[in-house]
Amino acid sequence: MMVKHLLLALSCAIATLFPLHSAQAAGKVALTGDVKVVRMVGQSGAEKETLSEPTKVVPGDKLVFTTHYSNDTGEEVDDFVITNPIPEQVTLSEEGDFTVSVDGGKNFGQLAALSTKASDGTAGAATLNDVTHIRWALPKLKPGATGSVRFSAVIR
Repeated sequence: MMVKHLLLALSCAIATLFPLHSAQAAGKVALTGDVKVVRMVGQSGAEKETLSEPTKVVPGDKLVFTTHYSNDTGEEVDDFVITNPIPEQVTLSEEGDFTVSVDGGKNFGQLAALSTKASDGTAGAATLNDVTHIRWALPKLKPGATGSVRFSAVIR
């Protein structure tokens, strides 16, 4: 039953994964998102990592969230920003070529430069577990440009 609830929650998270972006580019760049579960296939010694649909997931499974973008407008888009929330059911598993927020998407920076407050009010270094949002800044999208950004997370 727990797995069923987790899959439903992840499905809702996927539906909200379609990112926020700069107002300047609103309506100009198409965005789509998806999530895959990482599975090892093959026999011992010859295993390789594959990405599969997350039909059954359990705590500890690694997921890859991807946002695809496409500038189909014929216009150049400057300073395009993609912001993705981290679903509550997962923890970011590694740092990447993005900035992060630990305060609900209000402030962004490199993880090592961020701090959080414990329930007793003391400040401490932020960890991957504290990340609530991820942001990519793309300086320029030429007409017809396509690409994707991704992050990995682990189910809590």
